Amino acid sequence: MRHGQTLFNQLHKIQGWCDAPLTETGFKQAQIAAEYFKQNNIQIESAYCSTSERTSDTLEQITDIPYTRLKGLKEWNFGVFEGEPEFLNPSLPYGDFFVPYGGESEMDLKKRVAETVMDFMKKEPNDTVLAVSHGASCRQFMRCWAHTSEVEQKSKLRECCILKFEFENNQFKLVDIINHDFSSIE
Repeated sequence: MRHGQTLFNQLHKIQGWCDAPLTETGFKQAQIAAEYFKQNNIQIESAYCSTSERTSDTLEQITDIPYTRLKGLKEWNFGVFEGEPEFLNPSLPYGDFFVPYGGESEMDLKKRVAETVMDFMKKEPNDTVLAVSHGASCRQFMRCWAHTSEVEQKSKLRECCILKFEFENNQFKLVDIINHDFSSIE
């Protein structure tokens, strides 16, 4: 799941390893996502998030169970572009663009996130696990497992978007993308 709207999202600033607090809208988005889990009788048994405050604040709106913060779930490291206006971003795909500026390559991000999720899922005794991360991190995890999925993956991953994966025989399969309707709060 992606975190809720942050101050930097609202201000259109590049936000990777730097952190910005959730806005009031971000908290409301997380509460709408929590309602989705409740309405669908989804009992979260284990939870993880990145070490960024925006993900832990989002997760705490969803569940009150203890959770684990993992650096491997952090967003893309954009180097010196962190906190700068979004219009400075190059056109997609970013590839290795940020590496000369102290940032991370696309392949390194994909590998980091995929290995982190695989590592905790191999050890996870529970069936229903929630991991709250970031837009690019979630997208790269989806790309890593696109070959096992038939779900169309081109739609934008909005704030608090839920990506439903099945995990079996050390493979992930994307089975649904839940983008909530936030028109009542935006």
